Amino acid sequence: MHIEPGVVDGAKMAFAYATAAGAAGYTAKLALQDLKTHNVGSFAVRTVLAAAGTFIFFEVLPHFPVGISEVHFILGTTLFLLMGAAPAALGLAVGLLIQGAFFAPSDLPMYFVNVTTLLVPLFAISALAHRLIPKGKAYVDLAYSDVFKLSVMYQGGVVAWVAFWAFYGQGMGADTWQSVWTFGVAYMLVVIIEPIADLAVLAGAKAVRDHKLSGLFTRRLYSAT
Repeated sequence: MHIEPGVVDGAKMAFAYATAAGAAGYTAKLALQDLKTHNVGSFAVRTVLAAAGTFIFFEVLPHFPVGISEVHFILGTTLFLLMGAAPAALGLAVGLLIQGAFFAPSDLPMYFVNVTTLLVPLFAISALAHRLIPKGKAYVDLAYSDVFKLSVMYQGGVVAWVAFWAFYGQGMGADTWQSVWTFGVAYMLVVIIEPIADLAVLAGAKAVRDHKLSGLFTRRLYSAT
């Protein structure tokens, strides 16, 4: 989902700065909510784990250019379910920054564009989870249909933002339409894989429900309240 340098530039980057600032503000709000039920140590550990996961998703897992951007296995839903919304958001932002600063410096000019693309869909699945998942159900007890809906929301949100940045930066020409369409079709194939990965990870988390490792995850992973 990396938007390439030059797709958005000049004065148009001001909107990217604004959306990234808004995402940062909303992340701060989520962090304050998280700290009402978790201690600072837990929050910090979950953020570090989310950042490490993000780096692996971007730099280690297979990724390839398609159309206007690149297809990555981001697994944002997985990070949300394990770590909670705020640590997942911070982890995505920090992991993306580390990847750009040390391994792909050419991506840094588009950092604020790309971080918005990652975080806003995460906020959307956080809101959807509140509506979709009953208060009496822990995340480890979710069904395939539940994680599939979350995954479609997240990956669809990423595709929507990539399309927005492409049209915003390059206009509505035929070449842009073709590039966006090609990317969107390829990227939504991730939806086939992510729910399966989510269920596998949740099954593993369920297996350590009674172990000390459970403290590394968000409370909602195991608790219905």
